[in-house]
Amino acid sequence: MATKTRIVGIAMDFSPTSKLALRWAVDNLINRGDQIIIINVEPPNADHTRKELFAENGSPLVPMEELREINFTKQYGIARDPEVIDILDTASRTKGAKAMAKVYWGDPREKLCSAVEDLHLDSLVVGSRGLGPIKRVLMGSVSKHVVTNASCPVTVVKGK
Repeated sequence: MATKTRIVGIAMDFSPTSKLALRWAVDNLINRGDQIIIINVEPPNADHTRKELFAENGSPLVPMEELREINFTKQYGIARDPEVIDILDTASRTKGAKAMAKVYWGDPREKLCSAVEDLHLDSLVVGSRGLGPIKRVLMGSVSKHVVTNASCPVTVVKGK
C-alpha cells in the first residue's frame, strides 16, 4: 500500500538546536517522497529587498536549487548555511524527499502557526533552546506556543 506523501515543516533559525531538529526530522520522520519545507521567520524590522513584497504572507516557496545560490541569501537576508544544505541534499538523495524553503517576517510564534495553515503541513518540527524559567517568562517559549496553538502535530527536539 502506497503511503501518502506528507508535507513536513521545520522551523529553522540556523541555531545548533534548529539544525538538530532538521537532522532528527530527516532521520526519524521523513519518508520516501515527502516534502520538507524549511520555515525561517525573520524579525519584523529586518530590512530585505523582498520583504515589502511578501511581508504579509511570506515569500514564495523557494526550491532547493535557489537555496544554494548567494542571490537568494541577499534577497531574503538568510544565512547561506552549508550544513543545512548538506542535510537537505542527503534527505533528497537517500529518501527522495523534496526540500523547499519559505521566509516569513514577524513574531515566530504567530508566523509558525499560520505557516501550518498556509502550507497545509502534516507535521511541524521545532527545536527547543531550553531557556530557563525566567527567560521563558520574559521571552515566551516559541515551541510551547506552537505546540499549544498549531493545528497539526508538533515535535519539539530538545538541544543537547
